[in-house]
Amino acid sequence: MGTEGKVIKCKAAVAWEAGKPLSIEEVEVAPPKAHEVRIKLAASGVCHSDWSYLYEADKMSPRPFPLVLGHEGAGVVESVGPGVTKVSKGDKVIPLLLAQCGQCERCLSPKTNLCTKNWVQTRQCLLADGTSRITCRNQQVHQFIGISTFSEYTVVPEDNVTKIHPDAPLDKVCLLGCGVSTGYGAAVNTGKVEAGSTCAVFGLGAVGLAAIMGCKSADAKRIIGIDINPDKFEFAKTFGATEFVNPKDHSKPIQEVLRELTNGGVDFALECVGNVAVVRAALEACSPAGGVCVMVGWTPKGELSLVSEDILLGKTLKGSYFGGWKSAEAVPKLVEDYINGRLLLDEFVTHTLTLDQVNEAFDLMVSGKSIRSVLKM
Repeated sequence: MGTEGKVIKCKAAVAWEAGKPLSIEEVEVAPPKAHEVRIKLAASGVCHSDWSYLYEADKMSPRPFPLVLGHEGAGVVESVGPGVTKVSKGDKVIPLLLAQCGQCERCLSPKTNLCTKNWVQTRQCLLADGTSRITCRNQQVHQFIGISTFSEYTVVPEDNVTKIHPDAPLDKVCLLGCGVSTGYGAAVNTGKVEAGSTCAVFGLGAVGLAAIMGCKSADAKRIIGIDINPDKFEFAKTFGATEFVNPKDHSKPIQEVLRELTNGGVDFALECVGNVAVVRAALEACSPAGGVCVMVGWTPKGELSLVSEDILLGKTLKGSYFGGWKSAEAVPKLVEDYINGRLLLDEFVTHTLTLDQVNEAFDLMVSGKSIRSVLKM
């Protein structure tokens, strides 16, 4: 590509401070250091977590600025640093918000996908050496979760990227970098939804719709979608929802409505909103006979109160991060499932925009007009 070993100047959407719209800037992206990969991004999904980081100061802290957001991308390897063996120049790849080194205690355990490699640094929006590869106006620019996909180029650690099928359409499979993998995996991996079961999915954004898709793939009998936006139900039916409940249509709490609808409670409830009050409602909507509630929505700062008897009598409350997938090995398989028609992705994309329109993508999201906007670089 003629850029190997050189600093690349390109466009990126920079967040200079909390609560302010992103600014399209020319940034410099340094060459990758040892065990790092520089990627020419083709597309990035716009996730609610990006918006939350920027606009919900009370929920995400500390939050360093300036920063390039975005963590749901796909692209092509432009160059690799010394020691990189997992990907090569020219490979199609998806950067991973969750590493998989394959060597730490957690990677070797079947019980978790929470690899410890680079965990602390990426949560500080830095790479493994505690710095960033992006600069703008002579300032270091932090990389959101160590990735930063709202940029034409980025650099990520080798353990935070995975090679995918060469035929994969990058503007679709980018969604597997976060939202779709998260929701789908919460149903099939974390929740272990069973055939013939009754499920309730709270929140019908991209994560919730992916959870519905997971429930359908597990052959659930009833899949109840719950959202305060009635426009979401047509989307939900596409992914497998059999029923829809709008809490605004009822005077009773939603958990009471669901218990009445299901003769005592659902078998599986998936909370895809990121609100502790909704988590409690989802748990209380579960059957006391072994009902399972899975927290999927990102709720890092909320305090959760429960009725102790709910747990004592046999309900289970579980958390799910990135759908429970071992990231580097699972994402390429999910890409192939999409290519082979076993997984929906196109149906999530309601808007295709350019990087310059990233703030418009946020507006579409918070107004409920989009499911997923994809930015093409």
